Amino acid sequence: MDLMPPPADDDAPRRADLAGRADAYAAVPLLNCLLREVAQPVPDDLTGPGARRGHGPGGLRTYRLPGTDRLLRVRGTRRPAAPEVRTAGAWHRIDHTELVKLVAEELRRHTGLTNHELPAEMIDSRDAVAALLAARARATPPDDPYLRSEQSLLTGHTHHPAPKARGGGPAPCWLPYAPEAHARFPLTLLGLREDTVVEEGDTRALDRLGTAPPGYRLLPAHPWQLDLAARDLAPAFADGRLVRLGETAFPVWPTAAVRTLYAPGRDLFLKFSLDVRITNDIRRLWRHDLLKLRGTDTAVRSAFAALDGTAAWLSDRGHRTADFAHEQLAVVVRDGLRAHLLPGATPYLAAALVEGFAGNPLAAAADPAAWWEAYLARVVPPVLTAFAGHGVVLEAHLQNTLVAVDAGGTPVQALFRDAEGVKLLPEAAGAAAGATPLPAVSREAGWERLVYCLVVNHLIEIAAALAEHHPGLDPWPAVHRELARHDLPEAAALRTAPTLPGKTNLLLRWTGADGADARYRPLPNPLLAGGVPRGRPDTGGRRGRT
Repeated sequence: MDLMPPPADDDAPRRADLAGRADAYAAVPLLNCLLREVAQPVPDDLTGPGARRGHGPGGLRTYRLPGTDRLLRVRGTRRPAAPEVRTAGAWHRIDHTELVKLVAEELRRHTGLTNHELPAEMIDSRDAVAALLAARARATPPDDPYLRSEQSLLTGHTHHPAPKARGGGPAPCWLPYAPEAHARFPLTLLGLREDTVVEEGDTRALDRLGTAPPGYRLLPAHPWQLDLAARDLAPAFADGRLVRLGETAFPVWPTAAVRTLYAPGRDLFLKFSLDVRITNDIRRLWRHDLLKLRGTDTAVRSAFAALDGTAAWLSDRGHRTADFAHEQLAVVVRDGLRAHLLPGATPYLAAALVEGFAGNPLAAAADPAAWWEAYLARVVPPVLTAFAGHGVVLEAHLQNTLVAVDAGGTPVQALFRDAEGVKLLPEAAGAAAGATPLPAVSREAGWERLVYCLVVNHLIEIAAALAEHHPGLDPWPAVHRELARHDLPEAAALRTAPTLPGKTNLLLRWTGADGADARYRPLPNPLLAGGVPRGRPDTGGRRGRT
């Protein structure tokens, strides 16, 4: 009997294109981690003409994986792509699944440890990108340029093995709340019985979101978190400690942090617990962090009040939760933008300037050298002054920094956020401590953290994106000049330091280290070379508790 041919699949090309794009997006941060933390640039002509010192034809760069003794080559630098491995004397292209297997085997041999969880997260991150790409094709981006920047990050953290993982849950459970899918949704409003309320600081903005019945206080909730915590919260709904009051009459927009939402009409940010691992941590508002939040935020506000210039701090002004679900139902109230922005300025998420989006002022800069000098003049002084004069270590990485530009696209202001990530030197911790003692870090550890967040995670990435969009620009002389303006011994030493600390997110996750336990590898300092090298020197790693 003749077999009928399978029916034509008219959608196959679209699915193949979607799969290829998802592979490409997911490979970039994973390759960045592998090349920074483990791989060694090939020093000699080992792979044919043009491959000397890891630079092949067409922008190809070659590396040795020391654990498996295999050769890997990629195309490009800032966004490495098209990974190939050398087998039987020839190069063979590998897809994302094969790349994950290669990385897992390399790490097993490199560390002597096994890890079944992280490879699954890498696959989950890639599959999440595929779901986001499909959802974005049907979604409408926000008209507001600030919101568009917050929701633009399809790649996300440039040096994390699984930046888009969403806890392994099915896409329909999390897509309605995904910033990358241009989500917007109402908050769920709960009534929390008054005798179970725990709060600190200024939480009045929560009471203006709706009306609670007598004997209750209003508690907004992230609907995804309510779904995740449904079993644990069921007894409280049954006995009346919690009651459902409906939804807000207005939508909120998830920002790049996923669990932090913005209500433009109220100009209010709200940060929620989310029992999902996103990058290195389960994004729950942990009790120990909530207990120190007011003291830390007070220290930062005091530092910013003494700063000269236009920089702003978005204060985490208070939090409210339930005593029976302290971490699961917590919500932090954060300042909005309008009271802090300069007149006529438009804010953008710094991470979006690196990844790119419609209307990106970095790409459109008519005079990139002047644009970069203006950027540095807005971002660097507040961070160094807060450290030097007030003992405050801002977590000034790309996702915690907003840069506002004027009508011509020139940076005129920097705004910083997230008290949870701030570290305090002993003098600042002692001055800000109230009923709850505040932990402190040493000056050396605080400076290392500052350099990683501000320089490695932030300025190196902005500089590389700027140089890519504007060929011929050397961004590093301007950084030298900006650092030289600050009478700070650490800033002077930074200009000539042979290496900078690069956080090892891949090795952290593979070895199962606590998310707050930062380990660093020394990276070549681009301030010396006038460029952004990809490899790392053959020296030992450093470990710093942050």
